[in-house]
Amino acid sequence: MRCPFCSSEDVQVKDSRSAEDGNAIRRRRLCGSCGGRFTTFERVQLRDLVVIKKSGKKIAFDRNKLLRSVMIAMQKRPVERDKVEQMVSGVVRRLESGGEGEITSDYIGKLVMEGLAELDKVAYVRYASVYKDFRATGDFEKFIDAEKLSDNEA
Repeated sequence: MRCPFCSSEDVQVKDSRSAEDGNAIRRRRLCGSCGGRFTTFERVQLRDLVVIKKSGKKIAFDRNKLLRSVMIAMQKRPVERDKVEQMVSGVVRRLESGGEGEITSDYIGKLVMEGLAELDKVAYVRYASVYKDFRATGDFEKFIDAEKLSDNEA
């Protein structure tokens, strides 16, 4: 492990604990060269996944990119980050435990939509606006009506 601040390999683990309901290990680290402190996470990776974009381009799956997109939808929502991490971990587990090494971005979006529908209805609609490429306010109305989301849910 290299220090992200000075690139030294003189890094010590100061604390380890379970994270994401036991699906990851959180490690606090200290650089012996510059004194920088940082956190790393260890997760089981069952297989390397490749994402097939709508354009047909293939890219390596990036859990952090998925988490960032979900966090954007979750901005200013009253949901704990741990719950979001658990939902993303669940999506990743489903992707890795499936039989395919190559998955479409549409399938990933579908799984995220399922998770967000359970977690937070507003974030669900926000994510849908990008995933389903909404072009006008009417698209929001149609989606909300089709999904039967009431005012007290969304």
